[in-house]
Amino acid sequence: MTIWVPEDDGFADLGSHDSFADGAPYNTFARMRRDIPCAWSDFEYGRGYWSISRHDDIVRMIRDTETFTSGHGIRMEDQTEEEYLARRTFQEVDGAAHRKVRMKVAKAFSAPVIAGFEDQVRTLCGPILDRALAMGTFDATREIARELPMRMLGQILGTPEEDLPWLVEKGDALMANADPDFTQHVVDRLETDAYRLMPFNSPAGAELYDYARDLMDRKNATGDTNGILHMVLQPDETGETISDSEFRNFFCLLVAAGNDTTRYSIAAGIQALARQPGLLQALQTGDLWGTAPDEIVRWASPATYFRRTATRDVEVHGQLVRKGDKVIYWFASANRDEAMFPDPYRLDLSRRPNRQLGWGQGGPHVCLGMHLARLEIRVLFQELVARIRAIEPAGPEAFVRSNFVGGLKRLPVTVTPS
Repeated sequence: MTIWVPEDDGFADLGSHDSFADGAPYNTFARMRRDIPCAWSDFEYGRGYWSISRHDDIVRMIRDTETFTSGHGIRMEDQTEEEYLARRTFQEVDGAAHRKVRMKVAKAFSAPVIAGFEDQVRTLCGPILDRALAMGTFDATREIARELPMRMLGQILGTPEEDLPWLVEKGDALMANADPDFTQHVVDRLETDAYRLMPFNSPAGAELYDYARDLMDRKNATGDTNGILHMVLQPDETGETISDSEFRNFFCLLVAAGNDTTRYSIAAGIQALARQPGLLQALQTGDLWGTAPDEIVRWASPATYFRRTATRDVEVHGQLVRKGDKVIYWFASANRDEAMFPDPYRLDLSRRPNRQLGWGQGGPHVCLGMHLARLEIRVLFQELVARIRAIEPAGPEAFVRSNFVGGLKRLPVTVTPS
C-alpha cells in the first residue's frame, strides 16, 4: 500500500529544490532503486553527481571513509578549498580530525546521560501540549513540533530562554536556505557570494557567529560553565583546543541540526496520527514505545541526503565513479527501500528490526544527537496521546522547499481533547 507519495513522474530532478516542495519524490527514488541504483545527474549549479538510492549500498559505502570522504563538503553544492576550510564542522572531516571534536562532546550525548533528561523533557512537554491543545485547531509544526526541540536546545547550549526563538529562526535560515519562508537569501535564487565563507553560504551564519562569541564572553565573565559549549572548548589530552572558527561552526551546527531534524520527525508523526486510522489507538493501548520513535524517524526522513566525494576511481553497479566525483547518499530513498523494509510506505509502529538511516547508521558520522531525538519523540508522543481522543487534518499542509532537509513546515490539525 502506497501512502502520500507525491505525483512525480518518476524522473524528478533531484538537484532541484522544487522537486521536494510537495514532499520527497518517492516514485523517482523507487525507479532508481529498481533500474539504476548508481545514477549520474547533471547539476544546474555546479558539477554533476552520482545518486546512491539503495539501503544496502549506502550502509556499505558510508562505512568506507577512505574511498568516500566527507572531507570536501556534505551538501550537493560545490565549494572552493577556501570556502570548505572556512565552513567545515566535524561532520565534514574524517579520521582523527573528526574524532578529536566528536570525543569532546560524545559523553554528553551518550545514552546513559540522555536517559537522565527524561523528566526534564516530560516537564517541558506538558505546557507546550496544554497550550496547543486548548486552541482546538492549530499548526502542529509551529505549536508543538518546533517548541520542544527549541526548548531542549536551550537547556543543552546553556542559552537564555528569551534568545531561543531568534536562534531557531537563524537555524532555519541555515538548514532550509532554499525556502523563501525561512530566508530572504534563497541559495538558488539570489547571489550570495558575500557570505560564501559562512555556514551554508548564509547571512544567518554571520549572525550566529557573532552571537556565539558574545554568548561565550558573557559566560566567561560570570563563570558560567553550564552547557555543551563549555565542554567543547576545553583542551584535549594534548592541551590543544579547537580554533575560534571551529567553535563558531560547531555552534551553528548544533543550533541548526539540534532543532530541525527532531522537529520534522515529530511533525511527520503527528501527520501520520491525523491521516492513518488506528495509529492513535495503537499508541494509547499498545506497548510500542521501544519501536515507535525509530519508525517515526524512518517515516519522516528529515535528513534527505548527505554527500561524499570519491577519493579514487571505483566501480559501483557497473558505473565508473571517478576520483573527485560527488556521491549523494539518498537516505529518503533508503528508508523506503522494499528490499529492507516490508511495506515501506506504511507507518508500522511495531516495525522490528528497523535499520532506518535517519541517524546515519553504519558509519563514524552516526548522529551525535540520536539518543536525545529518540527521547524527545517518545516522550512527546506519550504525553500527546494521553491528552487527546481524536486528531484530524484541518487544512493544506506545506513542505520545506529543500532537497537537503525534508519536513512539514505547516501542519494544520484539529484535536479533540480527552
